[in-house]
Amino acid sequence: MGRFHRILEPGLNILIPVLDRIRYVQSLKEIVINVPEQSAVTLDNVTLQIDGVLYLRIMDPYKASYGVEDPEYAVTQLAQTTMRSELGKLSLDKVFRERESLNAHIVDAINQAADYWGIRCLRYEIKDIHVPPRVKESMQMQVEAERRKRATVLESEGTRESAINVAEGKKQAQILASEAEKTEQINQAAGEASAVLAKAKAKAEAIRILASALTQHNGDAAASLTVAEQYVNAFSKLAKDSNTVLLPSNPSDVTSMVAQAMGVYGALTKTPVPGAQNSSKNNRDVQGTDASLEELGRVKLS
Repeated sequence: MGRFHRILEPGLNILIPVLDRIRYVQSLKEIVINVPEQSAVTLDNVTLQIDGVLYLRIMDPYKASYGVEDPEYAVTQLAQTTMRSELGKLSLDKVFRERESLNAHIVDAINQAADYWGIRCLRYEIKDIHVPPRVKESMQMQVEAERRKRATVLESEGTRESAINVAEGKKQAQILASEAEKTEQINQAAGEASAVLAKAKAKAEAIRILASALTQHNGDAAASLTVAEQYVNAFSKLAKDSNTVLLPSNPSDVTSMVAQAMGVYGALTKTPVPGAQNSSKNNRDVQGTDASLEELGRVKLS
């Protein structure tokens, strides 16, 4: 008779004709509703075209039937108004970054109002966001500028790292070169010191042997022969390195030169020169060796 009587349970139900009539049929399944595209203005005054998908379920059939005339239309309009309100709180950049939080805020706002209608909004998803062409171009230019900025920064950092690596490499190379030069100088100094010591030892040994030989029999004759050979060798090298030549007054007199050298030797040792005590013997020895010395001098001077 036009008055609410009861909610029929699933299964077999008996109705009295004329008195009972089924007025509303509500589905308790999850319902999917497409929210039409609409315009919304962001916090930075950019007009967007946005649409979405709404997922809901009727929790109380009585409220859904008698609390509102058309529950699906009411929820759709509530979703649109709530979406416009939430978009007005965000700037354009945050709209794209915070889509999940935006969906959650819309669901909470719908559930607060739809509780009196026996409807519960399960989730809301934004499908598409369309921006004006000029804004889209500006966004693309901003993205390109940001990418160029990052590329420039990365290139400058790479250049800086490269310069640091090159400088560090040069520093290490100089350090290693200086250490190598230091080691080389140390080794060279040690080698020169060893060479000088070896030469000194050899010279000392030669002087010792020479002194021992001079004290033996006919040592003075051997010394005279050595001085004569060095004299002849010196004359054989004249005028080879330079055009300026200094000669003694009598270069062919080897005997006098040898006598002078032996006299110097005797003065340095402060001992009588062997053979000076017996001048007659010395003269015989010198005269005996003059022929051989003169012959040797002729051969080497030639």
